[in-house]
Amino acid sequence: MSAIYNFSAGPAVLPKAVLEQARDELLDWHGSGMSVMEMSHRGKEFLSIAEQAEADLRELLTIPDNYRVLFLQGGATSQFAMVPLNLLRGKQQADYINTGAWSKKAIAEAGRFCEVNVAASAEDSRFTTIPAFESWQLNPDAAYVHYTPNETIGGVEFHWVPDTGDVPLVADMSSTILSRPIDVSRYGVIYAGAQKNIGPAGLTVVIVRDDLIGDTLAGTPSMYDYKLHADNGSMLNTPPTYGWYLAGLVFGWLKQQGGLDAMAEINRRKAGHLYAAVAGSAFYNSPVDVECHSWMNVPFTLADADLDSEFLAQAKTAGLLNLKGHRSVGGMRASIYNAMPAAGVAALIDFMGEFERTHG
Repeated sequence: MSAIYNFSAGPAVLPKAVLEQARDELLDWHGSGMSVMEMSHRGKEFLSIAEQAEADLRELLTIPDNYRVLFLQGGATSQFAMVPLNLLRGKQQADYINTGAWSKKAIAEAGRFCEVNVAASAEDSRFTTIPAFESWQLNPDAAYVHYTPNETIGGVEFHWVPDTGDVPLVADMSSTILSRPIDVSRYGVIYAGAQKNIGPAGLTVVIVRDDLIGDTLAGTPSMYDYKLHADNGSMLNTPPTYGWYLAGLVFGWLKQQGGLDAMAEINRRKAGHLYAAVAGSAFYNSPVDVECHSWMNVPFTLADADLDSEFLAQAKTAGLLNLKGHRSVGGMRASIYNAMPAAGVAALIDFMGEFERTHG
């Protein structure tokens, strides 16, 4: 069977080595006689898995000691509510940057709990760029500033970190976490759904600074309180144990690849090759400003949109799956997360060239 490459935006491709290890350990984890799916989350076997996963994540991201790492449920979408519930801390307003679909969802949810100041928006550009920082209308008394470093749907990415001074910076890093090194100390809260670069859907990782834990909004449900999760080691209830285990395998795999410096170089190179193929052709086009090109999600359009269906059908036959763009923007989208091998990107570029030759 020829190679199959999955360009899905999420749930996304996982490293083959991780899937093989999970397969080998599925029925009997390390001689325990149990599958990880069968283990008590409070048993010594699973506790060792959980502790190793957190230790590896802390090492990969160089997470300072004054940050807690939480392994939660509810997806990144649950954080749209958990962030204001935990970070308002007596204030009435929060700043949000609107750069696409996921920013808009976060803004709408936060509006249920506080006054949202949209300090900058790229809506006028149809979310193809990022507003210059000098144009942002930040409120120095805001409880926090929220932004989405990478918009999965639109393929718009920040290649810089906003300086918000003493106001905590909150980032939805679902599509970028672990793709390169980051300075965690620049942030008050980082959160990410697992199904891009961490593991399977169902797990959410939250990295939160100690001083932002506690003092939730009155009436906050227990399951939405960072402090309760932190005090209970992310086991306030039964956690998504198998997702946590698989995330730990991914963290170990990343260390074997050389860590995040190595992954950054690989990801920069993969994205660069694909963008160069698009830019070097009159048949394909990138709708996103060059300065905002995402390393992880690469949208592109065909000169003749009537060929979209044929492109997708032939791509599938060639083993290139899930290239259809999001329904809200159309065209194509290649998500090339950490687990997408360079060979997959090369195969896509070769296919694009051949399709242009026969249809251009």
